[in-house]
Amino acid sequence: MSGADWTAVIPVKRLSAAKSRLRGAVADARHEELALAMVRDTVAAVRACAAVGDVLVVTDDPAAVAAVTALGARSVPDRPGAGLNAAMRFGADLVAGLTRRRAVLTGDLPALRPAELGEALAAAGPGRSFVADAAGTGTVLLAAGVGTALDPRFGVGSAGAHAASRARPLAGAWPGLRQDVDTADDLRGVLALGAGEHTCELLRDLGLIAECGFTGVPGGPPR
Repeated sequence: MSGADWTAVIPVKRLSAAKSRLRGAVADARHEELALAMVRDTVAAVRACAAVGDVLVVTDDPAAVAAVTALGARSVPDRPGAGLNAAMRFGADLVAGLTRRRAVLTGDLPALRPAELGEALAAAGPGRSFVADAAGTGTVLLAAGVGTALDPRFGVGSAGAHAASRARPLAGAWPGLRQDVDTADDLRGVLALGAGEHTCELLRDLGLIAECGFTGVPGGPPR
């Protein structure tokens, strides 16, 4: 199969509850803005990936819905309301359907490059495969081929859980894809790689960085 035949599914918590371990990285009153900026950069990069034909965001947050639809993604409410894995299964297996190739990604990848995602999806096989995070213990992407249920195992130690479930690990470098943001240290790592437009602009507005150095697609991180 070739062309833009992947559906990307991105679950997004209500912003008031998102990224709790990241609190303190910016002023508390701007925390939700930071979480949303990272979602916007992630969605923009995924939308810019030539292999992706559809971006589906599963969320109940009105601000997230408005932001991602403005970027050309579609959104659906989190009908299960039963956590991250249930939201992923709902979006990938029920809304997108098993007749499509599907990849779920976390919404905190502001340094993601569209080309990195394209390479990872090209490496994915007909079954299930995953990309571990920079630490090697978590998961940033889980892909499922046509006719294959997603079976997500996100949570503490998810890379090991996905490997144990016979999902195939994908071995590319892909630093922007692998660098999710759970802590202030992760955020510094993203800035070293080159974060997307929305995250950079927010941090510049807060006086935490001087320049963005953004050179990529409008609304997303550099390629």
